[in-house]
Amino acid sequence: TDKFCNSARGNMKLFILLALFGLGLAQHNPNTKHGRTSIVHLFGWRWADIAAECERFLGPNGFGGVQISPPTEHIVLDSPWRPWWQRYQPVGYNLCSRSGSESELRDMITRCNNVGVNIYVDIVINHMCGSGGGEGTHSSCGSWFSATRKDFPSIPYSQSDFNDYKCKTSNGEIQNYDDANQVRNCRLVGLLDLALEKDYVRGKVANLLNKLIDMGVAGFRVDACKHMWPGDLSAVYGRMHNLNTKWFPSGSRPFIFQEVIDLGGESISAKEYVHLGRVTEFKYGAKLGNIFRKWNGEKLSYTKNWGEGWGFMSNGNALVFVDNHDNQRGHGAGGASIVTFWDPKLHKMAVSYMLAHPYGVTRVMSSFRWDRHFVNGKDQNDWMGPPSNSDGSTKSVPIKADQTCGDGWVCEHRWRQIKNMVIFRNVVNGQPHSNWWDNQSNQVAFGRGNRGFIVFNNDDWNLDVTLNTGMPGGTYCDVISGEKKGSSCTGKQIQVGGDGRAHFKISNRDEDPFVAIHANSKL
Repeated sequence: TDKFCNSARGNMKLFILLALFGLGLAQHNPNTKHGRTSIVHLFGWRWADIAAECERFLGPNGFGGVQISPPTEHIVLDSPWRPWWQRYQPVGYNLCSRSGSESELRDMITRCNNVGVNIYVDIVINHMCGSGGGEGTHSSCGSWFSATRKDFPSIPYSQSDFNDYKCKTSNGEIQNYDDANQVRNCRLVGLLDLALEKDYVRGKVANLLNKLIDMGVAGFRVDACKHMWPGDLSAVYGRMHNLNTKWFPSGSRPFIFQEVIDLGGESISAKEYVHLGRVTEFKYGAKLGNIFRKWNGEKLSYTKNWGEGWGFMSNGNALVFVDNHDNQRGHGAGGASIVTFWDPKLHKMAVSYMLAHPYGVTRVMSSFRWDRHFVNGKDQNDWMGPPSNSDGSTKSVPIKADQTCGDGWVCEHRWRQIKNMVIFRNVVNGQPHSNWWDNQSNQVAFGRGNRGFIVFNNDDWNLDVTLNTGMPGGTYCDVISGEKKGSSCTGKQIQVGGDGRAHFKISNRDEDPFVAIHANSKL
C-alpha cells in the first residue's frame, strides 16, 4: 500500500505541476510535422516566394518551418530608403506589408502547411513606430496614422494606450539597462511603447495573434520581449487560440520563442521568460563564433560539454542560431565574433556543428547581400533592405540552374552542406550525443547514437585518425563533400567496419574541412 500511496501522491503532484505548467510547456513545442526539426528564417522574403520555396525545396528537404518577417502594416521610410527595420515599426494591424497582401499571406500559410512546413510569425507587440514617424499615409497598406499624436485609427490606439505616463526618465527613452522599469516602461530607440498592462491593448494584440493562428500559423517569434513585462506577455499568451486543427493535432498550443538578448550582466535575464515559451539563446552564436574563429584562446575541443555545460539556458527552453538578422549586421548581440555568410567556410562549419548537436531548437539564417561600407569599424549601410526594384518593392527570389539564388539573395539554407545537415538532424533526432573524440585542439568528432557521426578539422594541419563511430558497418556517403544520388555518392565515401570504426582523413585546406555520415546516407 505504501508503494501505491507514494505513486498516487506522486501522480497528484505531477498532475498539479502539469496543470500549472502545461500551457507554458506546450508553448515550448515547435509542433513540427513528421520528424522535422529545423526552422529557416527567410528574412525579408515575399509571401509568394516563400510559398513556392515550401513546395519546391523546404518540404522535400525536411525543413520544419519558416520564420517570416513581420506581416503587419508598417511605416514606409524614405530616409534611409526603405530600410529593413521599417517592418519592425508597425502603424496598424492590417496584414499587408512589404512581403505582400493578406490574401498572399493566407495562400502561403496554406501551401506551406500542405507540404509539412510550419509558419512562425515574427510579431511586434512591444511598440508602434518611432515617435518621429510623422503623420500621413506613408504606410504599407496606406492607412493614415499620426506618430506625433500617438493616433493609430486603423486599430485603433490613441495616446492613453502608450506607456509615457509610466516612464520616469527625463526624455522618455531607456537610459539605463540596469533598471528593469526603464527597460520595460520607456521607449526603445524612440519607438512608441505600448501599455500592455491595459486590458484593451491586450485584447487588440490577442485578436491579431488569433487571426494569424486561425489562418494556420504554428507560432510566433516575439520581438523585443526584454522590453515587456513577463506578466503582460503571460496574459496575452493566455488568450491565444489553439492551433488550427486542419493541420495540427487537437489542443496544440502555438509555439512561442521570445527574443530576449541576455549575454549576462544586465538586470533582466532570459530566466524571467522561459516559463512562457522558448527564448533565443544569444550566448550560443556569440560563443560558437569565438570557438570557430579561435579567438580568446577558445578551442573546439572545449565543446565536449556544449550546451548547458557552457552556462546556456536548459535545452528545453532554448532556440539556437549561429547568426540572426540583427547580429549579422552588427545590431543586437554578439559583436564581431558572429559568423555569417560573409565568412562562408566558417559559417558552414558552425551551422553544421549546431545542426549535429542535440541542444536546442535550431534556426538557420537565410540572408540577402548588401553593400557593406565600414567607417571606423561600423557598417554605414547596415540599414539596407532586401533586394528591391526602383519603386522600393521587394524583388522575387530567382533560383539558378545550380539551385542557388540570384539577385542578391544569399539562400544559405540552399547551400548543399547546410541543407544536408538539416536532413542529418532529422535522421538523428532523439539520439544521444555520443562517441566524443578530440585532439585537445580544434579537431573533434561526435556521434548521435547509432544514427549519425560528424568529424571537424579546424586546425591548421591535417587530420588522419581512426575513430569509433557507433554506426553499423558499411559504406557511407559523406553529405558535406557530396550526397547520395540513387545508389552512388557524389562525395567522399567512408568505410565503417563491423566494429563501428572508420578511418578519416581531412586536410585543413579542404573547401569544407569536415565530414558527416548518417543512417540514410548509407550506400
